[in-house]
Amino acid sequence: MMGFLLWCLLFVVCWPLALLALLMWPLVWLITLPFRMLGIAVEGVFALLRALVMLPARVLGGGR
Repeated sequence: MMGFLLWCLLFVVCWPLALLALLMWPLVWLITLPFRMLGIAVEGVFALLRALVMLPARVLGGGR
């Protein structure tokens, strides 16, 4: 919602720039997609490492 309000403000202040931003948004989304996928993969690796480190505590009953 905040992004839409900022876009409306930009449209009032400088409508050509707002229309350019509206047309360029799908291209920007496609360019950032691989970085978001990489971020998800790195987050998964960190979750796996955390689970492996915490496994002994969970097995011994400390992680209730």
